[in-house]
Amino acid sequence: MLRAPGIGPARFARLLEHFGSAAATFAADGAELRSLELPDAALDYLGRPDWRRVEEDLAWLERPGNHLLQLDDSRYPPLLRQIAYPPPLLFVHGDPNCLRLPQLAIVGSRNPTPLGRETAQRFAAHLAECGLLITSGLALGIDAAAHQGALASGRTIAVMGTSLDRVYPAQHRDLAHAIAERGALVSEFSIGTSPAAGNFPQRNRLISGLALGVLVVEAAAQSGSLITARLANEQGREVFAIPGSIHNPLAKGCHALIRQGAKLVETADDILEELGALAATTRETASGPPAVAPSAALDEEYQQLLAAMGDEPVGIDLLVDRCGLTAEAVSSMLLILELEGYAAAIPGGLYGRLKI
Repeated sequence: MLRAPGIGPARFARLLEHFGSAAATFAADGAELRSLELPDAALDYLGRPDWRRVEEDLAWLERPGNHLLQLDDSRYPPLLRQIAYPPPLLFVHGDPNCLRLPQLAIVGSRNPTPLGRETAQRFAAHLAECGLLITSGLALGIDAAAHQGALASGRTIAVMGTSLDRVYPAQHRDLAHAIAERGALVSEFSIGTSPAAGNFPQRNRLISGLALGVLVVEAAAQSGSLITARLANEQGREVFAIPGSIHNPLAKGCHALIRQGAKLVETADDILEELGALAATTRETASGPPAVAPSAALDEEYQQLLAAMGDEPVGIDLLVDRCGLTAEAVSSMLLILELEGYAAAIPGGLYGRLKI
């Protein structure tokens, strides 16, 4: 079902709840499937699955170091299981057990200043040495610096915006191999998934969902890192930001986060003091029974955004005008609405409401 168009984590969970298993879903008759108001493309796929592509997933799984974690797998990260509609399947290359250990996500600009890059590397190295796994997205800039710093003294996890049979950006191939040897590469995308703009906000929710908190090192006012920070807030995670010069445009995003309540960080010890008790609790949870994912209800702001979408496909710019929110906020909220089955992305950069 993972490959069925129009079936994201929310619909995947509802189908499993209704039918009891993926096999029973594929065996269901068309009338029952249509009664669940699935998109036509999903109905077509469930009636005629592309088993050749499924065999590609299974062939990848047979290779050394590759793993596929289901929600009920004891190795599935408990913090990620607690977010709204967690990924039903996680592809992992490396050590899947490290996903259950206490993590801090470090994100930031793809084009950082030399000082920003050095700061990310030093923070990651110190925090990894103190026992936190460093999680990031393998992107250029701050992500890469965080992974490299963590590898110097500890372990790290890279959450991918592609499937695990390809590395993006390509120049990080050696870095990806090093991460897999000392930690893990993680993706919710099935084998053969190429980089696409819509994949990366979706990837960001995993970065924040895996971690106890998110540290933003450098970020412009329109940075995608602010989406990760917003998702972290919505998931109940801590958000940290490093301030910078008022003359540095890459400090504006961090300053905005601090004004919104993110914790100002000057040293790595500031983070350790804040996360110490949480990290200890997570270590206990990692050896205990799986957590149960809570259901999520839409708050008033999300309901207003849905109302602003109307009955016709609409672009982000128009939604910004209608709602009075920033483009970053609208993008983040649209991702959540997609994951929960309330909205869908439409070719051309548009979004439309779905029947629930």
